[in-house]
Amino acid sequence: MASDSNFSYRAILEKEKLNGANFLDWERQLRIVLKQEKKIDVLDTPLPEKPVDDAPATEKTAYEARKERSQDVACLMLLFMVPELQKQFEDMEAYDIIIQLKAMFGKAARVERFETVTAYFGEQAEG
Repeated sequence: MASDSNFSYRAILEKEKLNGANFLDWERQLRIVLKQEKKIDVLDTPLPEKPVDDAPATEKTAYEARKERSQDVACLMLLFMVPELQKQFEDMEAYDIIIQLKAMFGKAARVERFETVTAYFGEQAEG
């Protein structure tokens, strides 16, 4: 049953792949999917340094589990991007991808949304 619900949540992202102009909506939808999959922390926390060779086994196991979750999220992110962006981010961890995307598209998307909302309410006040 869990895989069915994961599939349906992921279908949200499939409707419109990230192309840059839709970053804020895409990120919000990605966070919904990751919250449902209990992996939202991967976007907000960088992958820790790899434990040294003589580190306790529990530390190494925790690192490997965290790295695997990060790779799962990175693959999910890449899957729902246009090919040009996939190529740019294919060798990065999920946290690093979201940081780069925010730097590339975050400000422009917020400005565009502000202008759209301002124009909408301006039209409402005139009408």
